[in-house]
Amino acid sequence: MGRTVVIFAAGSRGDVQPCLALGRALARRGDTVRVLASRRYEHLIAEERLDFHPLPADPVEIVESVEGQELLAGPRNPVAFVRRMDRVLRPHIMPMLEETRAGAEGADLVLAPTFGFLGVHLAEYLRVPHAVIHFQPSQPTKAFPHPLAPAAGRLGPLGNRFSFGAVDLGSWMLCRRFVNTWRRRSLGLPELSLSAPFRHVRHAPVLCAFSPTVVPRPSDWGPNVHVTGFWHHDRPMWEPPRRLLDFLADGPPPVYVGFGSMRTRDPEATDTLVRRALRRAELRGVLTGDPATSEDDMLVVGDTPHDWLFPRVAAVVHHGGAGTTASALRAGRPSLVCPFFGDQPYWAARVRELGAGPAPLPARDLTVPALTRRLRELTRHPPFAETARRLGRALAAENGTARACQVLDEHPVVPR
Repeated sequence: MGRTVVIFAAGSRGDVQPCLALGRALARRGDTVRVLASRRYEHLIAEERLDFHPLPADPVEIVESVEGQELLAGPRNPVAFVRRMDRVLRPHIMPMLEETRAGAEGADLVLAPTFGFLGVHLAEYLRVPHAVIHFQPSQPTKAFPHPLAPAAGRLGPLGNRFSFGAVDLGSWMLCRRFVNTWRRRSLGLPELSLSAPFRHVRHAPVLCAFSPTVVPRPSDWGPNVHVTGFWHHDRPMWEPPRRLLDFLADGPPPVYVGFGSMRTRDPEATDTLVRRALRRAELRGVLTGDPATSEDDMLVVGDTPHDWLFPRVAAVVHHGGAGTTASALRAGRPSLVCPFFGDQPYWAARVRELGAGPAPLPARDLTVPALTRRLRELTRHPPFAETARRLGRALAAENGTARACQVLDEHPVVPR
């Protein structure tokens, strides 16, 4: 008899889709899978025939709000970022926690990211095992700094390792007072001290949903840490519209440009900038946005699966989300990454270090001349394409969700 597995997926599409890929794999093995996510993604969850429990916060609306835009545009130092994050998230945390408890009822296994240590609290409340999900390398190591604290790398191996604890501590401090209120009032559990969650997750299985080809496994990670490979959410039943097929067939492969759920301060100006740069570089484009704004050499598309589209374009320009980075690499296409914040600069750096694209162009530095130069380099430097094709072959041979399912079968955790 299968388990009831609850997956906490309260993020953007790039966070939700890998969870759906894992959920699909678990369901095929006989588990009942319930995904906790924003209503925005209900249709994707329904496509997979997984159970769905809605969470009240919509990450896209938060990013597009005035507060969200201030979060993206403000100072880059960690202290200021945490303060802005607190202002943005404060109104949403308690409703989110209450719906998380309701959605987790009846679970036999809880899968959740580290933020807020939700897996710890739910596992203790339900008396079931839990495992940690990492979409970027967030396990302490001396090999490199935490993706959210790259400056720590200047301090060497000890600074690298310290950065992981600092980020986790900062996230716990951000939500600790809300979580402890929730534990006491809703879960009937005692409050946790500043250090307690770290002890609870020390031996939990950690599922790193990225490829060892892209992020080699550091030697100082423990046996509970498993680099499974990316969790690709393919949509094989998706039918492309005729206008997209006609555009692709009507000329040389275009360049895809899309920034996911990220928004610049002036999206219309950014759209104009992108089109001008593509034309200066003598490239056709497939852009994301309002299809009504398409032009002869610029096709604008709505919801289009990356697993279908990316193998059909010449190159990909994107924001550096883990999922989009993985999709571009698996498609064997070179990338230009224009990171906004969070872990995106990390993935941008990895693409460059692997040789699959030019130096990143941060979103805040986008100009027509700068983007034109990068587009020319991206599409006219053969080693980028050659490296991307080699990486694509390696990633195509991996099955990250199968490996994650195997880990969950082989490494159960007995709750405290």
